[in-house]
Amino acid sequence: MVRRVVMMSGLAVILMLALSCEVAAQTPSPEALTAARALVATMKLDAKYRAMLPTILLGIKPVLVQDRPEIERDYDAMAAAAVDIYTPYYNAMLDGVSALYAGTFSTDELREIEAFYRTPAGQKLLEKAPGIAQQSDDLVQDIGRKAAGELKSHLTEALRQKGHRL
Repeated sequence: MVRRVVMMSGLAVILMLALSCEVAAQTPSPEALTAARALVATMKLDAKYRAMLPTILLGIKPVLVQDRPEIERDYDAMAAAAVDIYTPYYNAMLDGVSALYAGTFSTDELREIEAFYRTPAGQKLLEKAPGIAQQSDDLVQDIGRKAAGELKSHLTEALRQKGHRL
């Protein structure tokens, strides 16, 4: 379990370094970054990234606490201070994602996207998109499995008709 946490921490560092290198290579204009930050705020990504902290703390808690009540009490008491440790990472997420949007879209496009997300339809899309994406993935995987089964049967039969033993 400790090894998994160390590995995940290492992956997070690699991701942050890769993101910083990518962001540095594009260097969007200050105006584009401002528009991208507004878009990120409208998309409520700040709340999403802030909500990651409790999940992170729950993930590392078993490794550190080791089912020992005396450690758990101290851990729970110290977890409140984790916000100070998490804040630079939270800011890096917001800055990095803003830079990605600013490097991908023009300033005018960012403003248009943000304007759409401010509309009732845009807000509904933001609310419903994760669920729709999950349902879409499930649907496509299910249909893909059915197609694979049918293709396997058909190709197996065709290969047998050619004299192959399967």
